[in-house]
Amino acid sequence: MSMGYADGRQESRLERYTKFWQKDLTRESEADSKGRLDKYTDVVNGYYDGATVMTEYGWARSFHFSRFYKGEGFAASLARQEHYLAAHMGLRSGMIVLDVGCGVGAPAREIARFCDVQIVGLNINEFQLGRARRYTEEAGLSDQITFVKGDFMKLSEQFGENRFDAVYGIEATIHAPTWEGVYGEIFKVLKPGGVASFGVYEWCMTDAWDPSIPSHRELAHQIEIGSGIPELRPMKFARQAMKNVGFQIDHEEDLADRPDEIPWYYPLEGDILKAQTAWDYFTVWRMSWSGKLVTHTTVRFMEMLGFLPKGTWEVGESLKVAGDALVKAGQAKLFTPMFFMIGHKPTLAN
Repeated sequence: MSMGYADGRQESRLERYTKFWQKDLTRESEADSKGRLDKYTDVVNGYYDGATVMTEYGWARSFHFSRFYKGEGFAASLARQEHYLAAHMGLRSGMIVLDVGCGVGAPAREIARFCDVQIVGLNINEFQLGRARRYTEEAGLSDQITFVKGDFMKLSEQFGENRFDAVYGIEATIHAPTWEGVYGEIFKVLKPGGVASFGVYEWCMTDAWDPSIPSHRELAHQIEIGSGIPELRPMKFARQAMKNVGFQIDHEEDLADRPDEIPWYYPLEGDILKAQTAWDYFTVWRMSWSGKLVTHTTVRFMEMLGFLPKGTWEVGESLKVAGDALVKAGQAKLFTPMFFMIGHKPTLAN
């Protein structure tokens, strides 16, 4: 019998999650993608019910990628990626800011400290929201950050229009069924004018990706299934969606295309010889074959003993598939997790 947990996790969602894709990803069709897009909330919730704890352990509480300087520690790199977004958006004290797809709240906590802003974190997953609230209380930031459950495809229904001084999304809006839908809702709740802005790090397939090539198409599906993404889309669609809904784009750049000596995907390679600091050996080892073996064997036994919901191990196996695919796609310049855009809502849009 399927169980629901007090923390918000549901076994039924977990057990259904991988069934949204064909077992043989080379047989994926448009009908499969449409099925996931129609049920995007089930896809996202099923994934994060299973992947959240493993991602916190294997990666960090900031569920995103980052650029690296030579010798820069993993945690410092994640924080710098968050600071870079906040600085380009011009966030400053007194602003009320919306974080769409806030995860367990680590970027919100970092940006709140860095910019002294008030942040509302929005998330559709109850399990993540509970953890976000607990971590934020432990950090002493509950008076500065609040978390609410909601769907970023329905922001204007929940908050009303022209509500926020700024809105950002960090590798989250790719979970939306359409970019026009989520960007359009962000446009509505953002105040008009040059000061208010929307900043986003978007997951995209690059212009080098060709869906007519079977290996390219399979690589995208491998990333999807291990990342809770109903459908990966080309970068040019994100850019056009921003314009279609009314945003004026002030800056755009694929940060993964910078000539960095240390690539964004290096921790996923699992090569401890590439670790940038002593502490990072542990992070990189967890991504190695032996680290993944230990983690996923432990998860399997914990699930068998009833300490984790059924379906958690299978979601974990999909994470391994995505990890390998992200490295391959990153090396081939077919994918970016950090297509960076800053836009504002023109005054006349009011």
